[in-house]
Amino acid sequence: MQDIPIHLVVALAGLAAGTAFGALAQRTNFCTMGAVSDAVVMGDTRRLRAWVAAMAVAALGANALHVAGVVDLRGSIYLTPNLGWFGALAGGGLFGFGMVLAGGCGNKSLVRAGAGNLKSLVVLILLGISAYMTLRGIVGAARVATWERTNLDLRGWGFAGQGVPELLGAPRAAIAALLGAALLAWCFKDRAFRASARDVAGGLGIGALIVAGWAITGVLGADDFDPTPLASFTFVAPVGDTLAYLMFWTGMKINFGIATVAGVMLGAGLAAKAAGEWRLESFRDTADFLRNASGAVMMGIGGVAALGCTVGQGLTGLSTLALGSFLALAGIVGGAVLALKYLEEGSLAGALRAVFARAG
Repeated sequence: MQDIPIHLVVALAGLAAGTAFGALAQRTNFCTMGAVSDAVVMGDTRRLRAWVAAMAVAALGANALHVAGVVDLRGSIYLTPNLGWFGALAGGGLFGFGMVLAGGCGNKSLVRAGAGNLKSLVVLILLGISAYMTLRGIVGAARVATWERTNLDLRGWGFAGQGVPELLGAPRAAIAALLGAALLAWCFKDRAFRASARDVAGGLGIGALIVAGWAITGVLGADDFDPTPLASFTFVAPVGDTLAYLMFWTGMKINFGIATVAGVMLGAGLAAKAAGEWRLESFRDTADFLRNASGAVMMGIGGVAALGCTVGQGLTGLSTLALGSFLALAGIVGGAVLALKYLEEGSLAGALRAVFARAG
């Protein structure tokens, strides 16, 4: 009996991890857009703290794997010396704005689609198409000619990568430990968060699954002849890859990203069905469709520009302590806040005035 190909082993493990991710996100209502909205509109930070707790666990776990020599995070796309600062900030901002219009990021759209939400399925299709257009299609030409020209090669400054510990000349283990401890302390100092078992479980569990993703690709996928690209969960390019795989299956190999996309939808669907929450939903009207469609396109383009989404950069990328991930996170949150004010004020000018008034 022949050995199972490494890419299938990784895909099967990714499917299992994605199923757990989808089920957990569905049951705990883990949602970045909802987290920012709750904090900005209602002053409720429980879901925001769940997201931050996931960041802390992911950073602690991923760097523990790195320091122990289990995986080498320097092999990921996040720690290259090519710092796309403009793409991270502007693309993150566009993604954050789009996720509010679409009612959720790529992860939330997968969870909702798995639970029967047809408009989230449309959002995912448009997100995947726009992401592929930006990676390899007509928008890609504009990408190369514009924001990629702003990228900085840190090797010119004597740095081999963009990891914050390396840029500071500090031990990676110490920086990861300090950051993780500080983030967890901020999360658990809030009584409402401590009392919310759902949010605590969601934050800690999702963070642990990010670490599992690194282990799957970095350990199971370690092969001298056909190594798996080192990665963990992200939901922009993999959604596009999934659409391509469904359309052009012949000659293509299933990968970790495609498997996790399928797994999240499967896990969310099973969890929703078990809880009696699976139901078909669709657009309310034309305005609802246009708002969701425009948000999906913004997420696809912005997510590629920023090299990830709320999970891909906000959790996976941040766990590597990459400077670009911190910039992308700032852009995503800023774009989401601006979009929330846009929906409140009814105009971009009004939203900008409201944001600056709040900041002042």
